[in-house]
Amino acid sequence: MPFDQFVYADLKPYGEHQQLRLVFVTHEVSVRGDSLERIETIMQRKQLSLLKTLPSHQWSLIEQGQPFVTEIVIAEKKDLSNRAEKGQE
Repeated sequence: MPFDQFVYADLKPYGEHQQLRLVFVTHEVSVRGDSLERIETIMQRKQLSLLKTLPSHQWSLIEQGQPFVTEIVIAEKKDLSNRAEKGQE
């Protein structure tokens, strides 16, 4: 996603982990994992060059406090609007 379309980031707890929403003009990216505040900061500075998920069999290799991503979901804004409209019916 291009940095010039980045609007904001929102970090919240998600069960035992965290969820980071990266909101762009046309898309929303949902990132789940641990220690995502570091990723949020780098994204807000527009310095993030790559974001990938880490396979579950490698989770134990990450030191506590280091960021790692377990899931990334990208949705177009129009898809999000359609879901909201269907929920109101």
